[in-house]
Amino acid sequence: MIRIESSVTAITWLPFAALDALPKLPIGIAVAHYDEPPPAVLPDLHELRDADRFREANQLQGWIEVDRGRIVDYGRGGRSVVTGAGLDLDGGQIAFPAIEFPVLRPEPDIGDGFVRFRQTAGGRIGFPVPRPLRGKGYFHIGSAQAWTTLELVIRADGSSDGRLVAASPFPHHSLYGPEGRFISDHGLTDIAGWYREWHDESPWSGDELEDELDRVAIRNGAHLQRRRLDLGETLVEQGEPGADMFLLLEGGLDVEIDGDTVARVGAGAVLGELAVLGDGRRTATLRAVRPSRVAVLAPTHRLAKLALARRQGDELLAPARPAPEHSPPS
Repeated sequence: MIRIESSVTAITWLPFAALDALPKLPIGIAVAHYDEPPPAVLPDLHELRDADRFREANQLQGWIEVDRGRIVDYGRGGRSVVTGAGLDLDGGQIAFPAIEFPVLRPEPDIGDGFVRFRQTAGGRIGFPVPRPLRGKGYFHIGSAQAWTTLELVIRADGSSDGRLVAASPFPHHSLYGPEGRFISDHGLTDIAGWYREWHDESPWSGDELEDELDRVAIRNGAHLQRRRLDLGETLVEQGEPGADMFLLLEGGLDVEIDGDTVARVGAGAVLGELAVLGDGRRTATLRAVRPSRVAVLAPTHRLAKLALARRQGDELLAPARPAPEHSPPS
Protein backbone atom coordinates (compact mmCIF):
# COMPACT_ATOMS: atom_id res chain seq x y z
CA MET A 1 0.00 0.00 0.00
CA ILE A 2 1.42 3.37 -1.06
CA ARG A 3 0.19 6.73 0.21
CA ILE A 4 0.69 9.74 -2.09
CA GLU A 5 0.20 13.27 -0.72
CA SER A 6 0.26 16.67 -2.38
CA SER A 7 -0.96 20.24 -1.90
CA VAL A 8 -1.45 23.61 -3.58
CA THR A 9 -1.69 27.03 -1.89
CA ALA A 10 -2.82 30.46 -3.09
CA ILE A 11 -1.75 33.62 -1.25
CA THR A 12 -3.77 36.78 -1.93
CA TRP A 13 -1.93 40.03 -1.29
CA LEU A 14 -2.40 43.75 -1.85
CA PRO A 15 0.12 45.42 -4.20
CA PHE A 16 1.07 49.05 -3.77
CA ALA A 17 -0.52 49.89 -7.13
CA ALA A 18 -3.97 49.16 -5.66
CA LEU A 19 -3.59 51.89 -3.05
CA ASP A 20 -2.08 54.26 -5.59
CA ALA A 21 -5.07 53.77 -7.92
CA LEU A 22 -7.74 54.57 -5.33
CA PRO A 23 -9.40 58.00 -5.37
CA LYS A 24 -9.24 60.08 -2.21
CA LEU A 25 -11.51 58.56 0.43
CA PRO A 26 -13.45 60.54 3.05
CA ILE A 27 -11.46 61.60 6.10
CA GLY A 28 -11.79 58.97 8.79
CA ILE A 29 -11.77 55.92 6.48
CA ALA A 30 -8.66 53.88 7.29
CA VAL A 31 -7.01 52.25 4.26
CA ALA A 32 -5.08 48.99 4.60
CA HIS A 33 -1.35 49.02 4.00
CA TYR A 34 0.04 47.35 0.89
CA ASP A 35 1.86 44.00 1.05
CA GLU A 36 5.29 43.04 -0.15
CA PRO A 37 5.16 40.14 -2.65
CA PRO A 38 5.20 36.78 -0.85
CA PRO A 39 8.56 34.95 -0.71
CA ALA A 40 9.75 32.45 -3.30
CA VAL A 41 9.45 29.64 -0.75
CA LEU A 42 6.31 29.73 1.36
CA PRO A 43 6.78 29.59 5.15
CA ASP A 44 4.10 28.40 7.55
CA LEU A 45 0.83 30.26 6.96
CA HIS A 46 0.57 31.24 10.62
CA GLU A 47 4.03 32.79 10.45
CA LEU A 48 3.10 34.74 7.33
CA ARG A 49 -0.21 35.82 8.89
CA ASP A 50 1.45 36.98 12.11
CA ALA A 51 3.76 39.12 9.97
CA ASP A 52 0.65 40.64 8.30
CA ARG A 53 1.92 39.70 4.83
CA PHE A 54 -1.30 38.68 3.04
CA ARG A 55 -5.06 39.28 2.92
CA GLU A 56 -6.34 35.75 2.18
CA ALA A 57 -4.83 32.26 1.92
CA ASN A 58 -6.36 29.12 0.41
CA GLN A 59 -4.52 25.86 1.07
CA LEU A 60 -5.78 22.59 -0.43
CA GLN A 61 -4.24 19.27 0.62
CA GLY A 62 -5.08 15.80 -0.62
CA TRP A 63 -3.92 12.19 -0.49
CA ILE A 64 -4.62 8.85 -2.13
CA GLU A 65 -3.71 5.29 -1.21
CA VAL A 66 -2.68 2.99 -4.04
CA ASP A 67 -2.60 -0.84 -3.98
CA ARG A 68 -1.16 -2.58 -7.05
CA GLY A 69 -1.79 0.44 -9.22
CA ARG A 70 -5.39 0.90 -8.08
CA ILE A 71 -6.65 3.77 -5.91
CA VAL A 72 -8.31 2.22 -2.85
CA ASP A 73 -8.79 5.28 -0.63
CA TYR A 74 -8.47 9.06 -0.69
CA GLY A 75 -9.00 12.11 1.49
CA ARG A 76 -8.41 15.83 1.68
CA GLY A 77 -7.62 18.59 4.11
CA GLY A 78 -6.61 22.21 3.98
CA ARG A 79 -7.50 25.55 5.46
CA SER A 80 -8.61 29.07 4.71
CA VAL A 81 -7.25 32.21 6.36
CA VAL A 82 -8.75 35.67 5.81
CA THR A 83 -7.05 38.53 7.60
CA GLY A 84 -7.59 42.26 7.69
CA ALA A 85 -4.61 44.56 7.77
CA GLY A 86 -3.37 45.54 11.22
CA LEU A 87 -4.00 49.27 11.61
CA ASP A 88 -3.13 51.84 14.26
CA LEU A 89 -6.26 53.98 14.22
CA ASP A 90 -6.96 57.41 15.57
CA GLY A 91 -10.04 57.83 17.73
CA GLY A 92 -12.09 59.26 14.86
CA GLN A 93 -11.24 56.62 12.27
CA ILE A 94 -13.21 53.59 11.17
CA ALA A 95 -11.98 50.43 9.43
CA PHE A 96 -13.55 47.38 7.85
CA PRO A 97 -12.97 44.05 9.63
CA ALA A 98 -12.08 40.93 7.66
CA ILE A 99 -14.94 38.44 7.17
CA GLU A 100 -14.23 34.84 6.14
CA PHE A 101 -16.81 33.11 3.94
CA PRO A 102 -17.65 29.38 4.34
CA VAL A 103 -15.13 27.19 2.48
CA LEU A 104 -16.70 25.49 -0.58
CA ARG A 105 -15.54 21.88 -1.08
CA PRO A 106 -17.41 19.93 -3.77
CA GLU A 107 -17.14 16.15 -3.79
CA PRO A 108 -13.88 14.90 -5.40
CA ASP A 109 -13.92 13.56 -8.97
CA ILE A 110 -12.72 9.96 -9.16
CA GLY A 111 -11.27 8.93 -12.53
CA ASP A 112 -9.19 6.15 -14.04
CA GLY A 113 -6.03 6.37 -11.95
CA PHE A 114 -6.58 9.81 -10.46
CA VAL A 115 -8.56 11.86 -7.92
CA ARG A 116 -9.37 15.55 -8.50
CA PHE A 117 -10.02 17.82 -5.51
CA ARG A 118 -11.35 21.40 -5.56
CA GLN A 119 -11.65 24.08 -2.90
CA THR A 120 -12.87 27.69 -2.93
CA ALA A 121 -11.96 30.05 -0.10
CA GLY A 122 -12.11 33.79 0.47
CA GLY A 123 -13.98 36.63 2.09
CA ARG A 124 -14.01 40.36 2.63
CA ILE A 125 -10.44 41.52 3.18
CA GLY A 126 -11.03 44.82 5.01
CA PHE A 127 -9.91 47.00 2.08
CA PRO A 128 -12.37 49.90 1.50
CA VAL A 129 -13.52 50.25 -2.10
CA PRO A 130 -15.56 53.25 -3.32
CA ARG A 131 -18.14 52.19 -5.92
CA PRO A 132 -20.23 54.69 -7.90
CA LEU A 133 -23.96 53.89 -7.69
CA ARG A 134 -25.67 53.89 -11.05
CA GLY A 135 -28.03 56.82 -11.38
CA LYS A 136 -26.96 58.28 -8.03
CA GLY A 137 -24.72 61.22 -7.21
CA TYR A 138 -22.82 59.44 -4.44
CA PHE A 139 -20.59 56.44 -3.75
CA HIS A 140 -20.99 53.26 -1.76
CA ILE A 141 -17.89 52.34 0.27
CA GLY A 142 -17.52 48.72 1.32
CA SER A 143 -14.89 46.05 1.86
CA ALA A 144 -13.51 44.35 -1.24
CA GLN A 145 -13.93 40.60 -1.71
CA ALA A 146 -11.05 38.30 -2.61
CA TRP A 147 -11.30 34.59 -3.36
CA THR A 148 -9.57 31.72 -5.14
CA THR A 149 -10.63 28.31 -6.43
CA LEU A 150 -7.89 25.66 -6.39
CA GLU A 151 -7.72 22.28 -8.10
CA LEU A 152 -5.44 19.43 -7.08
CA VAL A 153 -5.09 16.22 -9.14
CA ILE A 154 -3.23 13.27 -7.58
CA ARG A 155 -2.48 10.22 -9.76
CA ALA A 156 -1.79 6.60 -8.96
CA ASP A 157 1.59 6.82 -10.73
CA GLY A 158 2.78 9.24 -8.00
CA SER A 159 2.47 12.48 -9.98
CA SER A 160 0.27 15.44 -9.06
CA ASP A 161 -0.73 18.85 -10.40
CA GLY A 162 -2.12 21.89 -8.60
CA ARG A 163 -3.55 24.94 -10.32
CA LEU A 164 -5.64 28.05 -9.86
CA VAL A 165 -8.84 27.53 -11.86
CA ALA A 166 -10.69 30.73 -10.90
CA ALA A 167 -10.15 33.81 -8.74
CA SER A 168 -11.32 37.33 -8.05
CA PRO A 169 -9.59 39.73 -10.45
CA PHE A 170 -8.54 41.84 -7.46
CA PRO A 171 -6.08 42.14 -5.86
CA HIS A 172 -3.20 39.69 -6.61
CA HIS A 173 -2.74 35.94 -6.10
CA SER A 174 0.50 33.93 -5.85
CA LEU A 175 0.36 30.15 -6.37
CA TYR A 176 2.61 27.63 -4.57
CA GLY A 177 3.22 23.92 -5.10
CA PRO A 178 3.45 20.98 -2.65
CA GLU A 179 6.89 21.94 -1.32
CA GLY A 180 5.88 25.56 -0.86
CA ARG A 181 7.71 26.73 -3.97
CA PHE A 182 6.36 29.58 -6.07
CA ILE A 183 4.60 28.57 -9.32
CA SER A 184 2.87 31.62 -10.80
CA ASP A 185 1.20 35.00 -10.23
CA HIS A 186 -2.37 35.96 -11.15
CA GLY A 187 -4.43 39.15 -10.95
CA LEU A 188 -4.98 42.52 -12.57
CA THR A 189 -2.11 43.81 -14.67
CA ASP A 190 -3.63 47.27 -15.25
CA ILE A 191 -4.97 48.30 -11.87
CA ALA A 192 -5.71 51.97 -12.59
CA GLY A 193 -9.44 52.59 -12.36
CA TRP A 194 -10.23 48.93 -11.61
CA TYR A 195 -12.70 49.91 -8.88
CA ARG A 196 -15.00 51.61 -11.43
CA GLU A 197 -15.44 48.51 -13.60
CA TRP A 198 -14.97 45.71 -11.11
CA HIS A 199 -18.12 43.75 -10.14
CA ASP A 200 -18.21 42.40 -6.59
CA GLU A 201 -19.33 38.90 -7.58
CA SER A 202 -18.13 35.63 -6.09
CA PRO A 203 -18.98 31.92 -5.80
CA TRP A 204 -21.00 32.82 -2.68
CA SER A 205 -23.47 34.96 -4.61
CA GLY A 206 -27.07 33.83 -4.97
CA ASP A 207 -27.85 30.13 -5.13
CA GLU A 208 -24.33 28.91 -4.27
CA LEU A 209 -24.31 30.83 -1.00
CA GLU A 210 -27.76 29.48 -0.26
CA ASP A 211 -26.60 25.92 -0.99
CA GLU A 212 -23.68 26.34 1.40
CA LEU A 213 -26.02 27.61 4.12
CA ASP A 214 -28.14 24.50 3.57
CA ARG A 215 -25.08 22.30 4.12
CA VAL A 216 -24.22 24.21 7.31
CA ALA A 217 -27.81 23.87 8.52
CA ILE A 218 -27.82 20.11 7.88
CA ARG A 219 -24.53 19.63 9.78
CA ASN A 220 -25.85 21.63 12.72
CA GLY A 221 -29.29 20.03 12.70
CA ALA A 222 -30.89 23.45 12.16
CA HIS A 223 -33.33 24.84 9.64
CA LEU A 224 -32.70 28.24 8.06
CA GLN A 225 -35.84 30.07 7.04
CA ARG A 226 -35.67 32.05 3.75
CA ARG A 227 -37.56 35.17 2.75
CA ARG A 228 -38.04 36.74 -0.67
CA LEU A 229 -38.61 40.46 -1.02
CA ASP A 230 -40.12 42.23 -4.01
CA LEU A 231 -39.00 45.69 -5.11
CA GLY A 232 -40.07 48.19 -2.42
CA GLU A 233 -41.01 45.53 0.16
CA THR A 234 -39.66 46.01 3.69
CA LEU A 235 -37.74 43.38 5.61
CA VAL A 236 -38.11 45.17 8.97
CA GLU A 237 -39.64 48.46 10.06
CA GLN A 238 -37.94 50.97 12.36
CA GLY A 239 -39.31 50.73 15.91
CA GLU A 240 -40.89 47.29 15.59
CA PRO A 241 -39.74 44.50 17.96
CA GLY A 242 -37.48 41.76 16.59
CA ALA A 243 -34.88 39.24 17.73
CA ASP A 244 -33.89 37.58 14.44
CA MET A 245 -30.90 38.59 12.36
CA PHE A 246 -30.57 38.28 8.60
CA LEU A 247 -28.01 37.36 5.93
CA LEU A 248 -28.65 39.06 2.59
CA LEU A 249 -28.18 36.34 -0.03
CA GLU A 250 -29.04 38.29 -3.16
CA GLY A 251 -30.27 41.76 -4.08
CA GLY A 252 -29.94 45.05 -2.23
CA LEU A 253 -31.58 46.89 0.66
CA ASP A 254 -31.85 50.57 1.47
CA VAL A 255 -31.36 51.50 5.13
CA GLU A 256 -33.86 54.16 6.20
CA ILE A 257 -33.75 56.04 9.51
CA ASP A 258 -36.58 58.44 10.32
CA GLY A 259 -37.65 58.35 6.67
CA ASP A 260 -34.21 59.19 5.25
CA THR A 261 -32.11 56.70 3.23
CA VAL A 262 -28.71 56.64 4.94
CA ALA A 263 -27.05 53.57 3.36
CA ARG A 264 -27.43 50.71 0.91
CA VAL A 265 -26.28 47.14 1.60
CA GLY A 266 -25.61 44.26 -0.80
CA ALA A 267 -25.27 40.47 -0.82
CA GLY A 268 -23.27 39.03 2.08
CA ALA A 269 -24.34 41.64 4.64
CA VAL A 270 -25.43 40.42 8.08
CA LEU A 271 -28.16 42.66 9.50
CA GLY A 272 -30.25 43.06 12.63
CA GLU A 273 -27.68 42.84 15.42
CA LEU A 274 -28.46 46.24 16.93
CA ALA A 275 -31.97 45.16 17.90
CA VAL A 276 -30.51 42.06 19.59
CA LEU A 277 -27.88 44.07 21.47
CA GLY A 278 -30.24 46.93 22.31
CA ASP A 279 -33.80 47.08 23.57
CA GLY A 280 -35.16 44.56 21.09
CA ARG A 281 -36.54 47.14 18.64
CA ARG A 282 -35.36 47.77 15.10
CA THR A 283 -33.26 50.91 14.70
CA ALA A 284 -33.87 51.24 10.94
CA THR A 285 -36.20 50.21 8.14
CA LEU A 286 -34.71 47.87 5.54
CA ARG A 287 -36.36 48.20 2.12
CA ALA A 288 -35.61 46.16 -1.03
CA VAL A 289 -34.29 48.27 -3.93
CA ARG A 290 -34.53 45.21 -6.21
CA PRO A 291 -35.87 41.66 -5.81
CA SER A 292 -33.93 40.16 -2.91
CA ARG A 293 -33.52 37.01 -0.82
CA VAL A 294 -32.47 36.73 2.83
CA ALA A 295 -31.74 33.91 5.27
CA VAL A 296 -33.21 34.34 8.75
CA LEU A 297 -30.66 33.74 11.53
CA ALA A 298 -31.61 33.08 15.13
CA PRO A 299 -29.30 34.92 17.60
CA THR A 300 -27.80 31.52 18.53
CA HIS A 301 -26.65 30.77 14.95
CA ARG A 302 -22.88 30.81 14.36
CA LEU A 303 -23.02 33.64 11.79
CA ALA A 304 -25.22 35.67 14.12
CA LYS A 305 -22.81 35.15 17.02
CA LEU A 306 -19.88 36.34 14.87
CA ALA A 307 -21.78 39.47 13.87
CA LEU A 308 -22.76 40.17 17.48
CA ALA A 309 -19.17 39.72 18.65
CA ARG A 310 -17.93 42.06 15.96
CA ARG A 311 -20.52 44.70 16.87
CA GLN A 312 -19.65 44.43 20.56
CA GLY A 313 -16.02 45.08 19.75
CA ASP A 314 -14.46 41.62 20.08
CA GLU A 315 -13.29 41.75 16.45
CA LEU A 316 -13.40 45.48 15.68
CA LEU A 317 -10.23 47.15 14.47
CA ALA A 318 -11.38 50.60 15.49
CA PRO A 319 -11.17 51.87 19.09
CA ALA A 320 -14.22 53.12 20.96
CA ARG A 321 -15.50 56.46 19.67
CA PRO A 322 -18.66 58.62 19.93
CA ALA A 323 -21.66 57.17 18.13
CA PRO A 324 -22.38 58.73 14.71
CA GLU A 325 -25.57 60.68 14.08
CA HIS A 326 -27.07 57.63 12.36
CA SER A 327 -26.20 54.20 13.76
CA PRO A 328 -25.36 51.29 11.40
CA PRO A 329 -28.35 49.33 10.09
CA SER A 330 -30.32 46.89 12.16
